[in-house]
Amino acid sequence: MKHTFSASRVTGGNAVFPDEIIIDDSAEKVTFRKKKLIGYDETTIRFSSIGSVSRSAGLIFCDITIETNGGVTILANGFTRSDANAIVRLLNR
Repeated sequence: MKHTFSASRVTGGNAVFPDEIIIDDSAEKVTFRKKKLIGYDETTIRFSSIGSVSRSAGLIFCDITIETNGGVTILANGFTRSDANAIVRLLNR
C-alpha cells in the first residue's frame, strides 16, 4: 500500500512547493520529494537503510527527520501532527 503525505502550504518555504513523503509498503521504500519551479528533487530510501526517524513538533506543525545508515539526513517540514505521527509509525517498524 502506498501512503502519500504532503506538507502544509501555510508553513514557511512550502507556500508554492510543499514537501512530500511517499511511503510504499509493498516496495519497502520511502521517497522524499522536494518540488521546485521546474520539476523536483527526489530521494528514495529502502526501509532496511533507515537508521532513525524522528519528529520535532512546533505549535501547529511538525518536522520529520529521516537518517540513513549511510549518513544521509532528510529534513521535511510543515506536516500536521497527525501526518507526522503516521509517518513515524509507518517507518519505525
